[in-house]
This record gives sequence, structure tokens and C-alpha cells, in this order.
Amino acid sequence: MDELKTLEAMGLVLPGPAYIFGAIVFGIIGYVVFRRGRKTERSVLTWSGVALMLYPYVVSETWLLWVVGAGLCGWAYLKWT
Repeated sequence: MDELKTLEAMGLVLPGPAYIFGAIVFGIIGYVVFRRGRKTERSVLTWSGVALMLYPYVVSETWLLWVVGAGLCGWAYLKWT
């Protein structure tokens, strides 16, 4: 447990379950959107899928992960039809 306390003192904190769940959900949705974009040759969907899969690596706050993910999913939904 000393290693964990040392890492926390350095500012490194493990993400919570809500963050991990959100990253997995938005990654899966991103993969589906990416595949649909490649299949239909619609670059907007392809890049939206890439964004959904990769943005959790940039965002560190859980609330921001869910807000950006919901926005990107809404954008993909609008472009899907």
C-alpha cells in the first residue's frame, strides 16, 4: 500500500469505476460508428468514430468524459441518418 500512497502523493490517481465504464462504452460506440463510416464511405462518421475511441485518453475528469462522449454520440447520431 505504500506504493499507492507514493503515487497519490506524486499526483497520480487511478480512475474511478464511472470513468472506466464510460471509456469502455464510448470506445465500443466509437468502434461501431467507425465501422459504419468505413462501410458507407462517409468520412464524417469515420472520424467521429475515431474521436469517440480516442478522446478518453485526453480527458481526465469523469464529468467531462461523459459530457464530451454524449456530445460526440449526438453528433454521430445526427450524421448516421
